[in-house]
Amino acid sequence: METRERVRKGAKTLETESVSVECYSGFKVNERPRAFVFRGKRHTVRGVLDRWYEGGTDPGRPPADYFKVLTEKGEEFILCYHALFDRWAILRSKGKNRS
Repeated sequence: METRERVRKGAKTLETESVSVECYSGFKVNERPRAFVFRGKRHTVRGVLDRWYEGGTDPGRPPADYFKVLTEKGEEFILCYHALFDRWAILRSKGKNRS
């Protein structure tokens, strides 16, 4: 099942799409992504370039973990994990197609 949403961040509009993610779970569950399936294609994560957190104290903004990842093919993606919903999504700038 594919889920798409639009998120407004400042002047940019981002589209999110649900993805299936394989994770390393060490210190905590879903600590970092190792691979993901986006539009039927599996991408292996070579490394995490950046990570940040959002929300948590405001009930209107549930906590989310963001990961900017580099794949083995040199592509960059931003993955977001919503622990409250146990859901992963991929963020893309509107108009960019990374399929």
